[in-house]
Amino acid sequence: MANWALMRIDRLLADGGEPTFSFEFFPPKTEQGERNLQDALQELRSLAPSFVSVTYGAGGSTRARTIEIVREIKQQHHLEAMAHLTCVGATVRELEGTLDLMAEAGIENVLALRGDPPADRGGWTTTEGGLEHSSELVALIDGGYEFAIGAACFPETHIDAVSPEEDMRHLVEKVSAGADFLITQLFFDNAVYFDFVRRARLAGIEVPIIPGILPITHVGQAERMAQMCGASIPAALHEELTIRESEPEAVLDFGVAYATLQCAELLGNGAPGVHFYTLNRSPATRAIVSALKLSRPWQQREHRL
Repeated sequence: MANWALMRIDRLLADGGEPTFSFEFFPPKTEQGERNLQDALQELRSLAPSFVSVTYGAGGSTRARTIEIVREIKQQHHLEAMAHLTCVGATVRELEGTLDLMAEAGIENVLALRGDPPADRGGWTTTEGGLEHSSELVALIDGGYEFAIGAACFPETHIDAVSPEEDMRHLVEKVSAGADFLITQLFFDNAVYFDFVRRARLAGIEVPIIPGILPITHVGQAERMAQMCGASIPAALHEELTIRESEPEAVLDFGVAYATLQCAELLGNGAPGVHFYTLNRSPATRAIVSALKLSRPWQQREHRL
């Protein structure tokens, strides 16, 4: 029988036993999108995820809905949930107001992000009276609130970073400011993740680093998302996807198989869990997590990364 007990994410990760499985959702913009979200939540709930997260629209455009969805997930679905929060378009006072609302809603986990500006702005600009870096947001949260704090990291380097070394220095600053755990941007080559964790540990970062996985269900969608975040698609994988591009079901089947193998290798080699970018859809993620829970590749690992 599934265990629906709620627990802060930092405590879940500190437990050190079973790996965490978590799902990311975004606030829908249409009635059909709302139905898709509710269907996905209901179907994925049966897998007893460790936690779910809800994104924060560009410029804070979904602030109220993000908080509302996280509260619903906790109260109605009895799942632990994390709200994203970004620096975009907000002053420090406004960020504190949002954090106060989250605390009042019973939210205990926050993913602190710099965030992406709306597409029409053309690039990052710091809001007057706001914050420039996610490390500053982490410090703000850690200094005045009791949330468990997550932060993002980039195995293939943040698109705005000058170099991998500079990007790693910024990550050290985030962890030093109070981040309790990290979730990676999506990647399709596990060697990228393992090398990134190695470099992070050498830099003195000791917090759990959860790999973020996007199950490929549509070729064009995967290509666009990879380009947006600076992730590479290995040539051999891209070739296999291209072969199947005119057959949507074949792409889906292959994408599920690839992500399952990817996750099995990660968990078998010490990853503390897997965070799935679900795009508010459940079938692919359900198949992957169900297969992993049957095969339990983490039982073969000797340590946690």
